Amino acid sequence: MTDLYSLDRGDAPLLISIPHLGTQIPKALSHLYTEEAQTLADTDWHLDRLYAFAKELNATVIGAKISRYVIDLNRPPNDESLYPGQTTTGLCPTETFRGEPVYKPGCIPSDTERAARIAQYWQPYHNTLHTELNRLRERHASVLLWEAHSIASILPRLFDDKLPDLNLGTQDGRTCASTVQDAAIAAMSASPYTWIANGRFKGGYITRSIGAPSRGIHAIQLEMCQSTYMNEDAPFNYLSPKADAVQPTLRNMVVAALDAVKQLAPTVA
Repeated sequence: MTDLYSLDRGDAPLLISIPHLGTQIPKALSHLYTEEAQTLADTDWHLDRLYAFAKELNATVIGAKISRYVIDLNRPPNDESLYPGQTTTGLCPTETFRGEPVYKPGCIPSDTERAARIAQYWQPYHNTLHTELNRLRERHASVLLWEAHSIASILPRLFDDKLPDLNLGTQDGRTCASTVQDAAIAAMSASPYTWIANGRFKGGYITRSIGAPSRGIHAIQLEMCQSTYMNEDAPFNYLSPKADAVQPTLRNMVVAALDAVKQLAPTVA
């Protein structure tokens, strides 16, 4: 057991990663954060509950416990922007999605502190991701990494107007086989929800760095509007009627992509 992430192992060729699920700011750091930051508004709330069907699929699920305000597990360790020219947040965010300061004056992490956080929080999550994918890859010809994310539907600082309900990202088709992407899109388009593929969100660092179709690892990120399953304002309640309505679409997308992965010809490990 670890206080950095939860891990439930399965044997299917499916790993669901939820890197922004965490709500913990270590006590040694909590005094550095503003009152606004401590509401943890940018958390990907309740996704472990929303993806509970993963157990039925015999999937492996890893979910962060540490808040993205401590370190963002879906950013590169060198803090290079994934969306050059667009407003985004970094490895150790200094502003919320709404532009509010994360740290009190004079408390922004130094380079030394950032390096320490990479070693203490970022690296263990990524080590486990690779370990689990390697374990599954030894058992299956190909595996699917499904990156589960959610975000407030209206954030003028980050994107124009309301975000589509479902935002699928594969770095413009580079992180998975075309048949896998097409299967997920077909399931998504059959739903009553608005959607886009490789629009504002094309997949974060985990999707881009791990997705390697030529090696049998197929990665898809789904960024979904929180308005589809929860209250986007504090205290960020889970809304069961909405969640129950969207959950079948999520399951259909994951299952469709997984079935497509199972149909792929074997690749060199």
